[in-house]
Amino acid sequence: MMNEKQKLLDAYIDQHANDAISFLQKMIQQPSIQGNEKGVQAIVIEKLKQLHLKVDVWDPKFEELEKNSYFIASRQIYEGSPNVVGVLRGQGGGKSIILNGHIDVVPEGDVTKWNQPPFSGHIENNKMYGRGTTDMKGGNVSLLMAMEAIINSGIKLKGDVIFESVIEEETGGVGTLATMLRGYKADAAIIPEPTNMKLFIKQQGSMWFRVTVEGLSAHGGTRYEGVSAIDKAWKVYDAIMKLETKRNATINDPLYQHISIPLPINVGKIQGGSWPSSVPDLVTLEGRIGVGPHEEMSEVKNQLTACLKEVSDQDEWLREHHVRLEFFGGQWVPNFVARDHPFVDVLVDQFESVYNKKITIEASPWGTDGGLLGKVGGIPTLIIGPGETKVAHYPNEFIDLDELIKASKVFAHTILAWCEPA
Repeated sequence: MMNEKQKLLDAYIDQHANDAISFLQKMIQQPSIQGNEKGVQAIVIEKLKQLHLKVDVWDPKFEELEKNSYFIASRQIYEGSPNVVGVLRGQGGGKSIILNGHIDVVPEGDVTKWNQPPFSGHIENNKMYGRGTTDMKGGNVSLLMAMEAIINSGIKLKGDVIFESVIEEETGGVGTLATMLRGYKADAAIIPEPTNMKLFIKQQGSMWFRVTVEGLSAHGGTRYEGVSAIDKAWKVYDAIMKLETKRNATINDPLYQHISIPLPINVGKIQGGSWPSSVPDLVTLEGRIGVGPHEEMSEVKNQLTACLKEVSDQDEWLREHHVRLEFFGGQWVPNFVARDHPFVDVLVDQFESVYNKKITIEASPWGTDGGLLGKVGGIPTLIIGPGETKVAHYPNEFIDLDELIKASKVFAHTILAWCEPA
């Protein structure tokens, strides 16, 4: 049964739904691929100022970030790629909340596979199309509409609400890490990644890795005088896939029951050889290894290291020319929140009051910035948002606009219940 303040919030959101949709369209039409975030952040800043929030804008500094053990550099200069935070101060005596969403999007890919220009924000059959609609500008707009409904309905809160529009999630979380180093903390956090409004209380982490396999070059006509790095790389690849099987055999968690491979290892790039008539003397494999919610990243690194040592020890050539392993590029930290945490109960109750059905609780098969909020900040962080992962990073990415509006109501109710009306 909704109370009067919840009904007030819902009425505001329904009355201003078209404004939220227009705002999302404006954001989509401002591409924000890595290094090009300034334009869309200007739109966010304008919105936060309209809401009379205390606004903080800064370019993260490499020199500050590199001192943190969770920092993974995708570049060294962030000038022109600002983080944006807006703070709604509470009246005091209540719990605070962070609303965190990344503003960066992945490249659009082959534009010929899009039915409409990828940054058009085209609307058809109550769906908006464009890169970033579901991952995750749609979720960000739902958060902002929730805050706007609270503010413009005249509802005062006891606790603070901190909205974070961050850069660099798609490459490992520089933006979110920078917010914590700047001092932004709270009693709980929501990240509206596209979960189709399922609630993820556990989330997988992941790391990128590179494996280098040596061979011995020779003329293709006398290939028996060389050692093919490709042949050896197949052995290495097979060992890596067997490690995936071994790791997943230990998973017995009902939250993963609908995920066929809870902790995947994906080899996404293989490169080697230099000439069709030469025996290849070097092959590199690059991939991504999943890290379970309760695992330490160092533990998983050790497992992959041991796997490659074992395959090297079993091969005469590789015993003398050990496979080399390095971790590079992207890194997403795993995280979990206990099912009986009070914040979980609050969000579940608010979802079920809006949707009038039971919420689905699962574990995330991919990483988010929630791992940084949880591990570095010690902040209980839940992942739930409109949009579907299956269309993220794909051509014709879209978001259902009804779901965006419903999500706004869930977030507004949750903020109200958690931070408490003053």
